[in-house]
Amino acid sequence: MKHRYSLIFAVGLAITVAGVAAQTKPVVSPPVLQQQGTARQLIVDGKPFLVLGGELNNSSASSLDYLKPLWPRLGATHLNTVLATVSWELIEPEEGKFDFKIVDGVIEGAHANNLHLVVLWFGSWKNGKSTYQPLWVKTHQTRFPLVQNEQGKSLNTLTPLSGANRDADARAFAAFMRHLREVDGTKHTVLMIQVENEVGLLEDSRDYSPTANQAFAGPVPKELMDHLQQHKDALVSEFRDVWAANGFKTAGTWTEVFGPGKPARKEIPVRTLTPPMTQEEHETAWRNLYWPADEIFMAWHYARYVGKVAEAGKAEYNIPMYVNAWLQQRDHAWPGTYPCGGPVPQVINVWQAGAPAVDILAPDLYVPEFEELCARFTRAGNPLFIPECHAEARGVANAIYAFGKHDAIGYSPFGIDRSAGGETEFARGYEFLAQLAPLILEHQGKGTMTAVLLERDGKPQMVRLGNYQIEARYSGRSFGPATASPAPDCVAGLFIAAGPDDFVIAGRSMNVFFTAADDPSTSVGLGTVDEGAYEGGRWVPGRRLNGDETPEWKALRFRADNYGVQRVKLYRYK
Repeated sequence: MKHRYSLIFAVGLAITVAGVAAQTKPVVSPPVLQQQGTARQLIVDGKPFLVLGGELNNSSASSLDYLKPLWPRLGATHLNTVLATVSWELIEPEEGKFDFKIVDGVIEGAHANNLHLVVLWFGSWKNGKSTYQPLWVKTHQTRFPLVQNEQGKSLNTLTPLSGANRDADARAFAAFMRHLREVDGTKHTVLMIQVENEVGLLEDSRDYSPTANQAFAGPVPKELMDHLQQHKDALVSEFRDVWAANGFKTAGTWTEVFGPGKPARKEIPVRTLTPPMTQEEHETAWRNLYWPADEIFMAWHYARYVGKVAEAGKAEYNIPMYVNAWLQQRDHAWPGTYPCGGPVPQVINVWQAGAPAVDILAPDLYVPEFEELCARFTRAGNPLFIPECHAEARGVANAIYAFGKHDAIGYSPFGIDRSAGGETEFARGYEFLAQLAPLILEHQGKGTMTAVLLERDGKPQMVRLGNYQIEARYSGRSFGPATASPAPDCVAGLFIAAGPDDFVIAGRSMNVFFTAADDPSTSVGLGTVDEGAYEGGRWVPGRRLNGDETPEWKALRFRADNYGVQRVKLYRYK
């Protein structure tokens, strides 16, 4: 009997321990977007994640042999995430028959090199054209119709007004997402999905096929009008103004609700955007020059198409999804010279109405108006993710600014395989951002962090943080060895309030001054200034700075030849 009771006790203890272990075992859930204050963050395995990314060239991920020697170089660039394509033509070469060998190899390569992935689904469109769909789609244009221009000529672009086009794409995407869940649903190598690439119509302002003409002459869908009325007070200003100029009509054709379409004229101005262009000038130009009705019409139909594809994919594996935008540019400012109907800032509300399954509308941000475009893409509750952009020193400055000023989820220069590896300016910048990432993530959305961009020949920048006004001035002095790298033309300053009088300042090539914003009659002194670094999110102080290192005992000085972090405690006196 004694042994029997001992056995019962042992079994009971084992069950109890197993039950406790099951209760404390972390829940494995897919990546998700989660609100922190005013910011939305990417959560991976229960923790916020800052995407320090790099996008491969479009064809790089089609060959595992090409990628094999590249993986270590990507890691040496201090990336934590690689953006790589999966193309419809390679995974479904025959209708209904799928081949995921390359997909699996890309995921395995990234995982083996401690890198995450953001997958770019190249389905119906890439850069406004249809070039990555399978041959069985390309060669059956009756079944899978193309857009037609105003002259009735077919363009090399699948029309978004075709259910057959949409459904074939959605079936392939759903199959891919189902496979992704099976092979990566617990590892979480893949963090997000880009659905299509730079969608929109080039060469004309809208589809002129018979189906499209009939839709354009018909009523604006009630679904869109209901959304606009429900969100009337939250619409982006340029879109709201177009609707207002036509009397806020709640029903009617596209031209009745949003004004005339493309003007009936042969001569279109070659240059309608001139730098610099203010937000007000953008809005005026769009209303008066760029025939909004055509763009709104195409935006709705692209959004409905892409939204249905995203829905099909999320039904199989629900992780964050975004759509990227080819933006208006100074010499290509009217619909058709950039992809008309894509998720550009003036039609954000249309995309949100038409594609609720899409989590982020993301700018491919190569244009010089970086600050303006970041601001325009963070309206209407849209979080900022920059999937394509420049690298090198200006790219690093832009990344710091996007993370600090606009709570960006991630930043990713294009063509990273061309510059991966080695001690490049970009690699040094990403190494610097990697040490700051825990601190940035901690302060996103709380109103305790901001940033500025400084140009070599530009004006000082002023920001307020807490009870202090912070002024940052560009400085090209390096104070380093004669062989130090020269000061870049553009730098960023990151400012974080760790307490009422405590600040963390990060950057390079700048001097930083403080004044009391709440009481200008008092002077501000530098109580203590320490340089140092963050290691695993923990502050490790280095030198205590004073005198020559703090000019006139009232400014922080950051060298031009490298990135640095300083912590300062301020005090006041009269």
